[in-house]
Amino acid sequence: MGKFTAEGLRFYEEHGYFAPIRALSPPEAARFRARLEEFEGNHADQKVVLRNKTHLALQWADELIRHPGILDGVEQVIGPNILCWGSNFFIKNAQDKNFVSWHQDSTYWGLEPPDIVTAWVALSESTPANGAMRVVPDTHKMDQVAHRDTFAGNNLLSRGQEIAVEVDEAKAVALELRPGEMSLHHVRIIHGSEPNPSNRRRIGFAIRFLPTHVRQTVGTIDSATLVRGVDTYGNFLPEHRPETDLAPAALAFHAQVMQQSEQVLMRKVGDRV
Repeated sequence: MGKFTAEGLRFYEEHGYFAPIRALSPPEAARFRARLEEFEGNHADQKVVLRNKTHLALQWADELIRHPGILDGVEQVIGPNILCWGSNFFIKNAQDKNFVSWHQDSTYWGLEPPDIVTAWVALSESTPANGAMRVVPDTHKMDQVAHRDTFAGNNLLSRGQEIAVEVDEAKAVALELRPGEMSLHHVRIIHGSEPNPSNRRRIGFAIRFLPTHVRQTVGTIDSATLVRGVDTYGNFLPEHRPETDLAPAALAFHAQVMQQSEQVLMRKVGDRV
């Protein structure tokens, strides 16, 4: 599981994405979904940990970012020395109006060079019927495009950011995934997703991976978790693994790191439009 063919790697390099890749077995996907839904049912007051750096607060999310079925495919794209910089859930419930506007992941991250890949791991079916992610092939070859902040209430992005230029939606491709499959996409590719009008949840876990030579360029403290290989650069502060789900020390560390992360992701917030 996890690895894909040389032809698949060429496709990723040419078009900026590749899917589907079998990352988890169906029973594993069901187990992780059950852990998520158990957490949702028992800890409604702690759902903030699902929004960013989830792996710092939940032991099973830390297990996911280290799963060889995920890392084997990521290694083919960015090499053997791998940092996890971020992780979060993108969940659309049945009849959900939430959406993700067209955007590039790299817009507010401050990371250079853009040798960064997102593994989007499906814990449910993800299809056009329930709001699957869509990508615009080949747009990863573009430089950073201007975005505008909308702070729209139903937008799942932190600032409701959206591309400030016209997107040719006719070229968009929906990434259909079964539970346990993942897609990989480049940090520059334009992508987004529609609301979920169906009666089925759509659950995706997005993990942001970077090779150790990538650095934070906006002058703030940043951290990441080494999940494979060695880090000879030291561009990021190391992160602590949670001993148990929602352990007090883990929650305190998550809050500290999130405060640092907010300084990066929410810098230069201008007028809301």
